[in-house]
This record gives sequence, C-alpha cells and structure tokens, in this order.
Amino acid sequence: MKFLLKLSCFFLSIVSFFITSSACLSAELIADEDFIFDIKEFENKGFDWGGYVEVKWDHVDFNQDGVFYLLNSNHAQESTLDSLTGSLLLGGDYSIGAASFYGLFKASGRQDNYGWIDLAEIYEAYVDIKPSPRVTAGLGKKLYRWGKGYAWNPVGFINRSKDPNNPEEALEGCVTAEVDLIKSFTGSLQNSALTLVAIPVYENVNEEFGVQDNLNFGAKLYLLYKDTDIDFVLYTGNSRSTRFGIDFAKNLASNFEIHGELAYVPSLDNIILSEEGFAQRQDISSLSGLIGLRYLSENDITSIVEYYHNGAGYTEDELDRFFQLAKNGIDQFHTTHTDTVLNKARELSLQGYGKPYPGKNYLYGKLTQKEPFDILYFTPGITAIVNLDGLSSSITPELAYTGITNWEIRFRFSYLSGRNSSEYGEKQNSSKLELRVRYFF
Repeated sequence: MKFLLKLSCFFLSIVSFFITSSACLSAELIADEDFIFDIKEFENKGFDWGGYVEVKWDHVDFNQDGVFYLLNSNHAQESTLDSLTGSLLLGGDYSIGAASFYGLFKASGRQDNYGWIDLAEIYEAYVDIKPSPRVTAGLGKKLYRWGKGYAWNPVGFINRSKDPNNPEEALEGCVTAEVDLIKSFTGSLQNSALTLVAIPVYENVNEEFGVQDNLNFGAKLYLLYKDTDIDFVLYTGNSRSTRFGIDFAKNLASNFEIHGELAYVPSLDNIILSEEGFAQRQDISSLSGLIGLRYLSENDITSIVEYYHNGAGYTEDELDRFFQLAKNGIDQFHTTHTDTVLNKARELSLQGYGKPYPGKNYLYGKLTQKEPFDILYFTPGITAIVNLDGLSSSITPELAYTGITNWEIRFRFSYLSGRNSSEYGEKQNSSKLELRVRYFF
C-alpha cells in the first residue's frame, strides 16, 4: 500500500510538472502560426535499430600492499584476477508522426576467479512528443550528458558518473519527465534552448539518485552566442543539495576547441577524518571547475587535455590520514584479531574516501593517432590521469584496429603508480591488461 501511495504521488507530480509547463507550450503553439494538424504527420516513419556484441578478457594484478586491497577481504588471498565477459548492447528508435520512441538494453555475463555474474538492464526507454519544431516533451528512462568536459562533468548534476578511461561508453539513465523549448534568433545570439527536467526519487524509482520520497528538478538554458556554446545549469530538490553551474565550448579554429565548466554547491554534507582521528560530518560549500582543450594536428593526432578541480575532494593530508588509519586497523587486526579500527576505515571508505577520484586536483590527457605510418584502420593511443596533489597516476596505452567490416579490436594496458599514502599508490589494482573484441550490427 505504501508503494502504491508513493507511485501515485510520483504520477501526480509528473502531471503537475506538465501542467506547470503547459503555459509555455501553449504560448509556443499559438506563436507558431504555421503549425497545422495533419493526419499524415502520424504516418509510420520507420524503425531503426543497432548495437554490438562484445567479448572482453581482463587480467588484473592486485596491489597487495595497497590499502584498498587490504580493506577488501574477498581478495585477501589473491594476487591476480582473470575474467572473461560477454555483452550485448541493443538499441532502437521508432518514429510515428510527432512521437518518437527510443530504447537501449544491455545484458552481460562474466566469469572470473570467484564465479559467474550476469546482469540485464534497460539503460533507456522513453518517448518524445514534438507538437511543433520548437517544443518537445519526453517521459521515461533517459541518460543525460550535461557539461562540456570529456573526462569529467562538474555541472552534470543529473548525469551518471562516467569512467574517464571510457567516457563514451553507454550508461544507464534515470526515470524523468522533460520539456524542451527551442528558439532561434538573428544577431549575436543565434539559438537558445530551455530544458526542464523532473526527477522522482521513490522506492524502486531512481533510488540511487539520493534521498527517497522526493521530486527533484533540473534546468539547463543553452545559448549559442557568437559561435560559443554556453549552458546555465540548475538542480534543486531534497534528494541532493541545490547546485548551480555554467559551461562553455568554442572552436578557436576548425581543428582547435576549448571548453570549460564551473559548478557551485552552497551546502554539501561531507565526512572528514580529523587530525585527532575522529570522523566529522561537516556542512561545506564547494566550487568545482574544469578547463580543457581538444586539438587535431596535421598528422591526424588528436589531443585532449583537461584540468579538473574537485571542490568537494580531499586534500593530500586528509587522504594520508585515512590511509594511515586503515593501515593501523590492519595492524591491529593482525596483532589482536579485533577489527574496530578496520571497520571504521571501511565505513569511511564507503562515505567518501573510497569513491573514484576523491582528491582535489587532477590532470587528464589523451593522445590518439589515426593510421600512423599509413597503417590502415590502425589507431594507437595513450591516456594519462594524474592526481596533482599526491603526484600518483594511471597510464593506459592502447591499440585499436577496425580493418574488418563491422569489427573493432582493442588492446589496452593500464599501469598505476604512486608512493605510499597516495591515491594510485593505494589502489586495489597495480595493473590491468584488457583485450576487447566488438561486432557492430
């Protein structure tokens, strides 16, 4: 009964969201004098689908002296891990008149040293209604990629977190309701678009987004001003704290682009380990930013460089205190067989110290060259991520080959390095070897 009540509240909230937006919709429809209802608009316009089948082999060398390896008791006796994963990604879209339907499904199965794991998820499933060229309304499960950054997106307040080593991979979306309003101009301001999004968080609906039993809202105002893309971004709601952002991207030349993001969170709940060894909950304000560039040389070398400042991240000293606490807990367990301190470290890890990219300042770089030495369909590359405070890093060279129609073969090796009590020096893995084969259809 409780679930039905929450579900009813969700749908009532969605209806309210669309009613609130109806004034804008009506104004657009009235202003657009060329809009005429025509039954032919609802004729079938076709179905399109595609995807890939993938087989991936991974070999991981564990960092057996690293804090995160020692905190994970499941790997206490293992020095390496081998896994074989098979995946299917299938997507399709169907349009009929003013309506478009889109879906994306992924299923995977993995066999490793510890057994078999399989997973099937609907990544996206939503419908868009476009009553006029200037207005679109959508409902369903959808992925958002707000922000201009390649590796990180400080203003991606409703985004799924992406992996900087694989930033273009498909991710699971969120259940939302959305309205887009688009307007074109003559002059320095060429285009604008306003996106309004409602994000419900209830039991079995976007549970991982934040605090349950809340309806949240996001808004993005896009402007194309003097050939510069600019976004103003807002999120508000009780599942997460309110936050504000701005981003931009501009082509300085046909082969040279610069982009940036700035995000401000006035109030953010943060857990910090004090110098005295106590976990303290603090209410902080956070200012995060990113600046980057993308450059294509005459030799077909694509360079992407980004600097990321994580305003909510931990300083080098704060990370060092956590690593020392974890090592003290491990020593205590080996000496007295008690795990009081060790459990405290594990809890802090879950509360923030163990999240991806917990530090303050990072540098990202990726270089790829298309068909060097006239080797057709061959693209080598290298990716580096550096924690600038602790000077630890992840380096990932790769080779990709696409010479067989609809096939892609990629080989990667990742190496993590850093001193003790640095982020990458304490990671669970020390290196990773990966071979991936994909067939696209």
